[in-house]
Amino acid sequence: MTVTPINPDGPNHVAIIMDGNGRWATQRGRPRLFGHQAGAKRVRQAVETCPQLGVKYLTIFAFSTENWKRTQSEVAGLMALFRRYIQRESNYLHRLGTRVRFIGEREKLDSKLQKLMDFLEKLTEHNDTTHLTIALNYGARDEVTRATQRLAVEIAEKRLKPEQVNSEVLASFLDTCMLPDPDLVIRTSGEARISNFLLWQSAYAEYEFIDTHWPDFTPDVFETVVGRFGGRDRRFGAVKA
Repeated sequence: MTVTPINPDGPNHVAIIMDGNGRWATQRGRPRLFGHQAGAKRVRQAVETCPQLGVKYLTIFAFSTENWKRTQSEVAGLMALFRRYIQRESNYLHRLGTRVRFIGEREKLDSKLQKLMDFLEKLTEHNDTTHLTIALNYGARDEVTRATQRLAVEIAEKRLKPEQVNSEVLASFLDTCMLPDPDLVIRTSGEARISNFLLWQSAYAEYEFIDTHWPDFTPDVFETVVGRFGGRDRRFGAVKA
């Protein structure tokens, strides 16, 4: 069934910094992991809502390279949550026609989680309704560093000449090389910073910093934020005639 988008002039690619799980839980007298569990449920709703909003690509920031600084118990709990999420949601995401990709440095993640990530990517590789990208152990500076290292190898082994390197070539070495750049970046929970997320890709993205904690990010909130996108004047550095 073809879904008619609510806002056909809305963003094609939305990226979300899902912030506020821990604070949401603390406000309710619950442990931080309770908030992360509630936040995981919102991911399903966000994916379900994307076709209605005309959003083809959704990228979510699940765990950053800096999040390893959190307590050992919270990190362990998050890793267990990621494993359970993939095990529980794989078939549902596949039935929705969602293609799932992961970006970030995988080698630091435990082998069971890596295998589950590989399984979900393979399961959904031919889907095209919504493209869900999960940034897991991801940091934009780390991404650009790794891309530059791979680029340097290409030059050292004479498969690429230095003068051939431009922004398009560098972008082809990024984790997101298969994705369009985000049109809209949303950060929940009232913080107005980008926290090392998609720095290269978001050069011309529109930003929305909203007070809503991620576990309260309902489809109605999503629709409201996306609805504001149509009123933006996006000139990409040019001046309208």
